[in-house]
Amino acid sequence: MKHILFIIIFFGFVSKAQVVNKTDIKSPQKEEDTLVIDNGKKDSLKIFKPTINDYQYQTQFSEKKIFDTVMTFDKTNIYSQYNNRDNFGKAQVANIGAGFNPLVYEVNPEQNLSLLPSNKSYMIISADDVKYYDVKTPTATFIYHTAMKNGAALNSTYTQNIGKRFNFAIEYMGLRSQGFYRNSLASNNNTLFSGHYVSKSGNYELFAHYLHQNVNNQESGGIVEDDLFQSGDSNYKNRQNAQVNLASSSSQYSYRRYYLTHQFTPFNSEKFPFSIRHTLSHQGNKYFYNQGVVEPYWFDDAATELTNGFPLTTKKYSENFSNTVSLVFNNEKFKLDGGVRYQMLKFGVRDLATVNGTAFPGELKENRIGAVGNLQVKLWDKFQLKSFLEFSNGSQFGSYLRTANNIKFEPIKDYFVNAKVNFQSAYPSFNYLLNTSVYNKYNYYLENAKNQTVTEIGGSVNLKWFKTEIFANYFRIDNYTYFNADGAPAQSSNSLNISQIGGDATFSFGKFHLNTRLHFQNALTNKELLPMPSFIGRANFFFQSKAFKKAAEVQMGVKVYYFSKFASRDYFPILNEYILPSADSFSIGGQPIADLYINMKVKKMFFYVEGQQIGTFLSNNKAYAFPHYPVYDFRLNIGIVWYLFN
Repeated sequence: MKHILFIIIFFGFVSKAQVVNKTDIKSPQKEEDTLVIDNGKKDSLKIFKPTINDYQYQTQFSEKKIFDTVMTFDKTNIYSQYNNRDNFGKAQVANIGAGFNPLVYEVNPEQNLSLLPSNKSYMIISADDVKYYDVKTPTATFIYHTAMKNGAALNSTYTQNIGKRFNFAIEYMGLRSQGFYRNSLASNNNTLFSGHYVSKSGNYELFAHYLHQNVNNQESGGIVEDDLFQSGDSNYKNRQNAQVNLASSSSQYSYRRYYLTHQFTPFNSEKFPFSIRHTLSHQGNKYFYNQGVVEPYWFDDAATELTNGFPLTTKKYSENFSNTVSLVFNNEKFKLDGGVRYQMLKFGVRDLATVNGTAFPGELKENRIGAVGNLQVKLWDKFQLKSFLEFSNGSQFGSYLRTANNIKFEPIKDYFVNAKVNFQSAYPSFNYLLNTSVYNKYNYYLENAKNQTVTEIGGSVNLKWFKTEIFANYFRIDNYTYFNADGAPAQSSNSLNISQIGGDATFSFGKFHLNTRLHFQNALTNKELLPMPSFIGRANFFFQSKAFKKAAEVQMGVKVYYFSKFASRDYFPILNEYILPSADSFSIGGQPIADLYINMKVKKMFFYVEGQQIGTFLSNNKAYAFPHYPVYDFRLNIGIVWYLFN
């Protein structure tokens, strides 16, 4: 934590010259960014007053957006979470940085043709998520969260323009949380350097970044005596007294990416709107499972279930080098780019194993050729189409096809319809393909795996009344790949079909508001392969008003989160994946989780203060995130978001 304190002090000195009247939080009536407050009549020097429109960000080749410094109700669901995302549809275990139980089926493209264990994926920043900035003055942002028991989480950003055409940014996230239970320490961090350059003529543009993320966790294996936890035994009031299944195990995940994309327009863009785009990317992933000694929890008979002399610490890794050249056509209403992509893929394990006389491969690799394309159409400010396509082919990991198609249109003013048709056919995530372990039954090699294909059809309707959104989704998954109750990979011969329907609405009466979000879902076939709650809901009743002679803004209210009872999958620490319920599993859910909160905004600083799990004051905590993994007890959760526009 001393490094986090150093960063706070450093950026505090860099940005301490903040003057409130230089950067008014209110957007100006005109669209200009910088206002002239002295036109130089007294002397030759002009004095400018920056506005919020002078502080913008974008993802690569996208439209710029203004820093969001408005206090809206949805932010209480974002900045009360350590990963700064709305975690609706997930159940959090009893420590931040330790992952979630996913209650809703989603497709994660980051797992395609790479090694990314599911429970390590919640902090990963994809290339399309990286923000590039354009600011008139040096700018810093701090997002702070309290931890479980000891520790904290801090996400800090510093960005600055050098001249009008080049910007650089440095972002660092550090998280360390001891947790309430034994052997549950989480220690995560990431470092991101990014840069954006536009030539004076505007004919050349470059985006580049380097990202290094670490997601490290001690693995407890869950508590042993669930009956004592559920009964509220007095010995369990101090959670450190609870016996856990693992004593010396931990997992480490490292994600590193170098990325550069640049675009050159050789001719006059107004007459010939064609550009050449080139993208280089290298991504390396590593996963370690560490043990001080063999853990009796994983075996019964050492003579037959252990491999003598096999390392206790095992390692997996993957690499993906990608080189893409595209031709881009770009005007206001129609954008199209298409190109050729070359990839070098590699996946392997450090420690080799032989099972039933069959030697597992130490490394799988191949070179691939493919194509990528994007299409965007905008018509009459009422219709918008976005379409993405990627295809590649190889001998080791088979063919890969992914297409995402979204249509948004406004048939009636202020009423929007969104429709999507997505399709993906890809080799199973690399964590399913190969594993070696000192425990014999956790050695596997999924040879000649079939592509898992996912078809998604859905959409949403946004209504003006009560700011309502209604959505529906349908998934068909062929060759569904999963881990069975023994932690071994398998593929279903029959399709898995999932339906989802729900909505979000906000009701207001004066300064009082009620936001509700409902999600109904069902596995229509093969329910036993993906257990899920049939209902997930959240209600947020709150009061919002200006305060202290309009010098501040206050929100206060109560949130209730609930998911119905279901036979959940188990968490499997060796792989950091989710497996089908085992013999000693039990159903979870049916326990509402209520939080009381008061949030405040003062100038450009936000405070999010929550009393979480207040129901544990009235009765024993019986809520679980996974079988044997309880959710957190009552705690005071504090989040702080601070924008410094120097």
